[in-house]
Amino acid sequence: MEWVTAALYEPAGDRLACTLCPVRCKLADGQVGACHVRRRTGDRLETRTFATTVRHYDAVERKPLYHFRPGSTVLTLAAPGCTFRCTYCVNHRISQYGRDDDVPWQAEPVDPAEVVELAASRGASVALSYSEPSLAIELTLALAALGAGRGVGIIWKSNGFLTEEALALAAPALAAVNIDIKAADEERHHQLTGAPLAPVLASLRALHARGVWVEVATPLIPGVSASPPDLARIAAIIASVDPGIPWHLLRYTPAYRRSDDLPTLPDALADGVRIGREAGLRYVYVERALGPRGRETRCPACGVTVVSRDLWALRELRLKDGACSRCGTAVEGRWDR
Repeated sequence: MEWVTAALYEPAGDRLACTLCPVRCKLADGQVGACHVRRRTGDRLETRTFATTVRHYDAVERKPLYHFRPGSTVLTLAAPGCTFRCTYCVNHRISQYGRDDDVPWQAEPVDPAEVVELAASRGASVALSYSEPSLAIELTLALAALGAGRGVGIIWKSNGFLTEEALALAAPALAAVNIDIKAADEERHHQLTGAPLAPVLASLRALHARGVWVEVATPLIPGVSASPPDLARIAAIIASVDPGIPWHLLRYTPAYRRSDDLPTLPDALADGVRIGREAGLRYVYVERALGPRGRETRCPACGVTVVSRDLWALRELRLKDGACSRCGTAVEGRWDR
């Protein structure tokens, strides 16, 4: 795979500083950054992420995004690499390229025009997921420029670990983002991911303020995010940004370096729903547990179900112009399908 010119770097004495993520690697000529997919060559920075190991169609509900174009299709791509080193990562054979010896480079080059044409033919959005999409910001910008006139929006499933410079560049190109908030405090977030929490929360606020549709996902990890106090703290953070931001509670599946953990119990997920609502969040969802009711959207005023879903798919939409068909209360989201 060829390296191509990257965005987001600046001189730093005799080095080049990458300004994509808060690590801000300062690279000598020929040196590769901590992400292993960006390097310095002469007086420029280059990236390997104009590529993908994945190309398939999903329902948008699988991202998970519940309040963005419900029932629509998403063409998903995944370039190798991540700015985190999550010890439970189920996608480590993509995300941990360059860090794990048994993760080879297997990505194929991407033609943005071809991807946009495929998506447009299906009325689909394009998502970057499974690895960290911000590392493919150049691909994101190319897809967004071509998709703007075709009705093809760009979606990220992201860890939110970006600089202000990266946010300013990416936000105009993005239609929707699901951001992971994986832990309730700095110490446990760093133990889990190898990175601080504060930039993630700053990204949540910045993307929301810039008008990108944002939803949040939290895996209920034992000792990290699964206890009621942890969930209450995360819920309060989200509510402080906007109580209309949907919160997805994810059943944790032990994997990678945490394979000896226990999976999330249904009672913990039910507690999370209650805690989120007590914090003022209007839309709290449970993935892969508790049955269809955990995936329903209810009117925040009259409580009637306005969106029902099967597992990762739309069942019925009962909204009129983005409002409850019974009482007329607006339901936050981007409902144009």
